[in-house]
Amino acid sequence: MKNKNKLIRMIMLSMFVAIGVVISPILRVEGMCPMAHLINIVCSVFMGPWYSLLCAVLIGVIRMIFMGIPPIALTGAVFGAFLSGVFYRVSKGKIICAVIGEVFGTGIIGAILSYPVMTYFWGRTDLTWLFYVPSFIGGTLIGGSIAFVLLIAMNKSNLLSKFQKMLGVKSYESKSKS
Repeated sequence: MKNKNKLIRMIMLSMFVAIGVVISPILRVEGMCPMAHLINIVCSVFMGPWYSLLCAVLIGVIRMIFMGIPPIALTGAVFGAFLSGVFYRVSKGKIICAVIGEVFGTGIIGAILSYPVMTYFWGRTDLTWLFYVPSFIGGTLIGGSIAFVLLIAMNKSNLLSKFQKMLGVKSYESKSKS
């Protein structure tokens, strides 16, 4: 049973990565990538912080290699992806906490850490420390809102706990939690 769960998790992770790579350039607003935040939050709730972190890294690396995206594809995703899963687990299954973790991790931490990456490694000297904060927070709020609505609907129909059980991760079965 344990090997079956690992296989299903790898398949689900692969699907999240594929969807993230494909939809991120299509459903995009200049300076924002809300679909990446949607993927981060849903992956965090489905599989936990470590899988969500891995998913964000894989999507970012693929986008950097094949689409020429700058390194903010990583700095703008990994902290939110991980904190989304951590906040969800610490809150014992509150979906809103997963969204807050993404907004804080990407919108604040990722945005501020993108400044030195873009300045020192990418050569952008016209930036300030808070340059990316407004667009990152905007993107996380858009993607987070969509993820919240999706996950709440899945939770009310008991699909969320079914997916979590199928993946072999801890399920929080209360329908009243948001």
